[in-house]
Amino acid sequence: MDQTEKLILEAIDQHRDEIIEFARDIYDHGELGYKEFNTAEKFIKKMKELGLRTETGLAITGTKAYLNEEKKDTVSLAFLGELDALRIPEHAHANPETDAAHCCGHHAQMAGIFGAALALTVPEIAEKLDGQVVFFATPAEEYGEIGFKNELRAQGKIKYGGGKCELLRIGAFDDIDLCITHHIAPGDDIIVGSGTGNGFVSKVIRCLGKAAHAAGTPEQGVNALSAASLGLQALGLNRETFRDEDCVRVHPIITKGGNLVNVVPDEVVVETLVRAKTIEAFTDAAKKTDRSFHAGATAMGAKVEITTLPGYLPTLAEEALPELKRAAELSAPETNVIEASGHTGGSTDVGDVQHLMPVYTFNTGGVKGGLHQVEFEVTDEEEAYIVTAKMFALGAYGLLKEKAARSRELVKNYKPVFENSAKYAEFMDQFDSKEVLE
Repeated sequence: MDQTEKLILEAIDQHRDEIIEFARDIYDHGELGYKEFNTAEKFIKKMKELGLRTETGLAITGTKAYLNEEKKDTVSLAFLGELDALRIPEHAHANPETDAAHCCGHHAQMAGIFGAALALTVPEIAEKLDGQVVFFATPAEEYGEIGFKNELRAQGKIKYGGGKCELLRIGAFDDIDLCITHHIAPGDDIIVGSGTGNGFVSKVIRCLGKAAHAAGTPEQGVNALSAASLGLQALGLNRETFRDEDCVRVHPIITKGGNLVNVVPDEVVVETLVRAKTIEAFTDAAKKTDRSFHAGATAMGAKVEITTLPGYLPTLAEEALPELKRAAELSAPETNVIEASGHTGGSTDVGDVQHLMPVYTFNTGGVKGGLHQVEFEVTDEEEAYIVTAKMFALGAYGLLKEKAARSRELVKNYKPVFENSAKYAEFMDQFDSKEVLE
């Protein structure tokens, strides 16, 4: 361990209580995607207190804070932290004003980035970083509330439902060369690197019928709920056509099932994500989803409107970064460190960023219970928050020391799928459509 690494660890340990207090505050005041105004303000306040220039209001709530701007031409490294929570009102730490709870651990990301900023802004540490560091708080990673996001689209406030996707589209990543990101993981191990993950498109399906008295004159109505039910059944029968190796996941919910029990439902709204391991696979599954609801509407004489929006691209496999493995060993020498592998059916907009630049991932533990579940619980604040902060900061130092040679090597050797954000947006827009079947 060199002197700068020692200083980083000491600086974070000195601010341990402040980092944990920040984490607890975010944990108890969760907000949903594109609504994280209070969470963003708390982050902005901390960044300004550290003397960092900030850019705010990016994709509504996104915020960037800059360290070592004079070194940005060498290389620009971003820490990615996610602002949003999940709608799980039964959780012990749910925000009663928003029904949102951080059962995916995004509050730990934010605490880790804040803790890293506390260390890296120490002058004798900052001078050892031969590149720019961007502390980047991003909105709306948890893809949900599709109807609300469609309202934002109609108002011209966003185009994409995912926060990083929207940030890519508006060019907020154009001044960044590579990224470090984090996620929490149940258990006590530290995981470095990432396997593959599903991509998806999102759909809002409106089955439109005709209202009538449900008991007195049902023959005069067209039951939209029956049309939706047939569509869901047809979708279920299509599942045997999904190849196992494609890891297809289609998981609809009904967000509107009618207006009154004694009125034939004239509008039923179904939201779903259509996920798979490859773009080709989720495109195929999306076509089968559309056909299923077309069939249900035709059978009942109803009308169906299907709005498809671009979701997330598949997550790309990423080897464990040696600098992050070293950061884990220095931050938590008694903790088991393993390399990520395999495939997950879940999705993240980190995959979209990977299609343009290198992104290096690590996971810390300190929690139990499943992600996205009411049983999610923080059990070890030291690992969840403090070790996370240390790994962010030490990882940055490893990548930016000695004229940032390591970062420049990684960027030079990376082969992005899209050469720039405009090409990315052009590709994503093919999944933006609305179809109406009378």
